[in-house]
Amino acid sequence: MGIVGRNGIGKTTLFELIQGNLLPHEGNIDLPDAWRISALKQHVSPTERTAIEFVMDGDAQLRRVQRSIERAEKAENDDAFARALADFEDLDGYRYQNRAATILVGLGFTASEFSRPYQEFSGGWRIRLNLAQALMTPSDLMLLDEPTNHLDLEATVWLQRWLSKFGGTVLMIAHDRDFLDSSVDSIVHIDQLQARSYRGGYSSFEEQRAAQLSQQEILHKRQVKERQRIEKFIDRFRYKATKARQVQSRVKLLERMKQVAVVRAELPYRFTFQTPLRLDQPMLQIDNCSLGYGGIQVIRDLTQRIYPGDRIGVLGLNGAGKSTLLKSLAAELSPLEGTIRLSEHTSVGYFAQHQLEILNADQSARDHVVDVVEMTEQQVRIYLGAWGFGGNDIFRRVDQFSGGEKARLVLAMISLHRPALLVLDEPTNHLDIDMRAALAHALDSFEGAVIVVAHDQHLLRQCINEFWLVQGGVVTTFDGDLDDYEQSLSRETEESKKPTTRSSKELRRAKADLRNRQRNLVRRKERVENLLAELEQEVENLNELLIDPKTHQNAERSELNDWIRQHGIKKKKIEELENEWMSIEERLYGG
Repeated sequence: MGIVGRNGIGKTTLFELIQGNLLPHEGNIDLPDAWRISALKQHVSPTERTAIEFVMDGDAQLRRVQRSIERAEKAENDDAFARALADFEDLDGYRYQNRAATILVGLGFTASEFSRPYQEFSGGWRIRLNLAQALMTPSDLMLLDEPTNHLDLEATVWLQRWLSKFGGTVLMIAHDRDFLDSSVDSIVHIDQLQARSYRGGYSSFEEQRAAQLSQQEILHKRQVKERQRIEKFIDRFRYKATKARQVQSRVKLLERMKQVAVVRAELPYRFTFQTPLRLDQPMLQIDNCSLGYGGIQVIRDLTQRIYPGDRIGVLGLNGAGKSTLLKSLAAELSPLEGTIRLSEHTSVGYFAQHQLEILNADQSARDHVVDVVEMTEQQVRIYLGAWGFGGNDIFRRVDQFSGGEKARLVLAMISLHRPALLVLDEPTNHLDIDMRAALAHALDSFEGAVIVVAHDQHLLRQCINEFWLVQGGVVTTFDGDLDDYEQSLSRETEESKKPTTRSSKELRRAKADLRNRQRNLVRRKERVENLLAELEQEVENLNELLIDPKTHQNAERSELNDWIRQHGIKKKKIEELENEWMSIEERLYGG
C-alpha cells in the first residue's frame, strides 16, 4: 500500500502512530498481537559496527540465538548448546550472512565495503544501510518511508523485485510514481485531514482521483444552484405569516445540507526553465577525453557532441563513473586527457546534492534571488511562487528548509541564470510527486539540452530520448529504452547466480591481479598522505611567518611576495592531493 499526499500532510505521523511512538488524540490503533514490524529508520546514531554486522543486527531473534549458542558453548552445557543449534537451523541461520550480503549488493554496496564501519559512510549511504537492516528484519508489516530517496536507478529496480517477493504487508511513503506502480496494489491519499483508499497503483489512483474531482465539481455547481433557489424562497417569504412553516423548514434544510467543497486546483508548482538567450550547434564538444580524479582514470576514450533539444539519460551501475562524467561536463573536474569545449553562448546549469549545502543558511529564498537578478518585490513573489514558495515562505531562512525546499531553491537559482545546458545529478531526491511531475514537464519543454542521472523512472520515461551507458570505463550509446535496460539488469543478476565456468588457474590469476592493483593503490595512498602531511606543515610554517608583524618589518618586498606565492602554490597542491586521495579511496572501497 502506497501512502501519498503533500509534504507535511501527516504521512510520517501515521507511521509513528502505527509503531506506537505517538499516541492518537482520539480513537484506537489495533494491530494483531503476533505481528512483527520492521521500519526504515531515517536517523541512526553513528556506530563502529561494520556494514554487514549492522545489517545482520536487523534479525534480532537470530542474534539472540547466536548469543545462546556462545553462552552454552562457554558453559559446556551440551543440552542448551543442542537446543540453540536447533533453533539456529530452524531460523535458517546458516544462510544468515549470505542473506545480508545479497541485500547489501542489491543496494549497491561492494564486497570490500562490508567490513567498513557504519560511521565511515556518508549520509545517503547510511540511509541505504538502514534500509538494508529493515529488509533483513523478519516482519509481517514493513514500513518504508521514502525508501528510494538515496538509491540510484539500479538499486531502485532491485528493490522493486525484492518487494515483489516479500510475503508480508508493506506500507510505503514514496514520491516515485513508477516505483509505486510496480510495487503497490492500493493507494491511501491523505488530503484535507482525511485519508481515502484507492485500488491499484499510482496511475490508477490519479485516474480515480480525477474522476472524483470532476464529479465533485458537478455536485458543487448543482449544490450552489440549489442553495440559491432555497435562499431566494426564504428571502421572498420570510415575512409572510402564511409561509412561516415552509420558510422555517427550508432554513433547517440549508443548515443540514452538507457543503460540497470547492474543487481546489492541486498545482502548487508552475515553473519553467527560462529560454536560453542563444543556442549554438553543437553546444558542447567532447574529444578523446579521459576523465577521473587526481590522475586516476575512471572513463577513457570519450568523444561525444551535445546539441539543442538533446535529452540524455546516463545509465550505469554504482561506481561506474556517472557522477564523474557529469562533474566533468559541468567543469567541476578537468579532463585528464582530451578536451571538453563549450560553445561561445552555452552556459551550464549544474545540479548535484552537495549544492543544497552551498546555499547561504542565513539568507532567505528572496535574498538568494535578489542577489542574482534585480527584481521588484512583486516579481520576486511571482517567481518564487511558481517554485512553491508562497506567502511569507520567501522570507524564511534556508537553515529552516527541508531537503525538498532546498532542492527547489537550487533549481530556481539555476533557472535564473538561463543556462543552455542542464546537467542534473539525481535532481528528484527529496522532491514530492507534484514537484517531480512539474520538473519533468519543465525539462520536456526546455529549449536547451539536458543530461541527467536519475532513479525516478517516470522522469526518465517522460523526458529522455537517448541513453548513455557508463560501463567498464567506457561511455556508449545504449541501444534501447528504459525497459530494455531494466531487463538487462535482470539478466546480469541471473547470470551472476550461475556457477562460474572459469578455470581455477584463471581465477587465481584474476585474484592475483586484483591484489596487485589494490596493493599499488594502497602504496600510492600512503605516498599521498605523506606528501599531504609535509605540505600541510610547510603551509602552517608559512602562515606563522606571514602573520608575524616582524616579517613585514624586516623582509624585502620581493621576498615577502615569494612567500605569498609559495603559500598559494602549496595550498593548490594540497587541494589536488586531497582530490587524488579521495579518488583512491573510491577505487579501494567503492565509495
